[in-house]
Amino acid sequence: MEFLANLPNCMHLKALTQPWEHGLTGTDLLRVARHAEDVGYFGVILPEHFLVPVEHLELTGDHWFHASTAQAFVAGGTSTIRIGTMLSILPLQHPIITAKALSTLDWLCGGRVFATFGIGWLPEEFEVMGVPFKERGRRTDEYLAAILELWHEDRPSFKGEFVAFDGITMAPKPLQTPHPPLWVGGDADAALRRAAKYADGWAPWLTRPENLANRFEELRGYPGWDDRPFSVCYSLSSLNVGEGHVVTEDPLAVVTTSAQELVDQCAELASYGVTHTFMHAPPVDGFEAFLDHMQWVGEEVMPHLR
Repeated sequence: MEFLANLPNCMHLKALTQPWEHGLTGTDLLRVARHAEDVGYFGVILPEHFLVPVEHLELTGDHWFHASTAQAFVAGGTSTIRIGTMLSILPLQHPIITAKALSTLDWLCGGRVFATFGIGWLPEEFEVMGVPFKERGRRTDEYLAAILELWHEDRPSFKGEFVAFDGITMAPKPLQTPHPPLWVGGDADAALRRAAKYADGWAPWLTRPENLANRFEELRGYPGWDDRPFSVCYSLSSLNVGEGHVVTEDPLAVVTTSAQELVDQCAELASYGVTHTFMHAPPVDGFEAFLDHMQWVGEEVMPHLR
């Protein structure tokens, strides 16, 4: 199992964000990414929202990054760690822009990019940006197909409901082959179908851990599945966040201070098919304590799960 590091102060989510995070700067975030790199984490992950309606402010907060911009910043300050998203809202940005941003970054940073794409959940965010909320699933499917066409073909050609291109070329291509890993986030049947057809991984959020194996088996039965290498990213800490970012305080999401208990929890997830995980730190009194917890996970937990 591989471990991902959440960078602090990338979102102000009531269910997860600790008060001390609000004072951190971009320099501090780079320090976390470099620390994760030194300790041996697989990658760092960054969330995304473009805007938040005021009625969601209490639970969701308004401090969110544009994911690919944040990825570029972190990539420029690190050397080997992978830089991903968890997650990017794919239907709110034209797929040519997304494909170009990720291929540019992958080429520049030596092939360290991955992305998790979701369809979004805030109707107001779509309305303000002029994208019909009810179209977001169809757009996501089509945008994924278009991105792969742009990355794989020297003379890409595509004609869909929402995007079309022909007689063009695009370079640089991503450095990774066949392409930077693309994961699909979500728990609905549509997300599983999307992941089976287009993706290199699946990142559920609201699925209960005991249901993961069955859901993954369903995914593998959908059209497009071909037994390719595939990742499943899941964290118990996500159980603290319900629909609409409500705070659930699920007892399974409590981060234990026992290394063996944490090893056992992660081993159980691995038995369900989980290949990557992340965790939010337990309540700590500040930035240095947060870094110490990362170090503890790297030294006392991660070696037992590889």
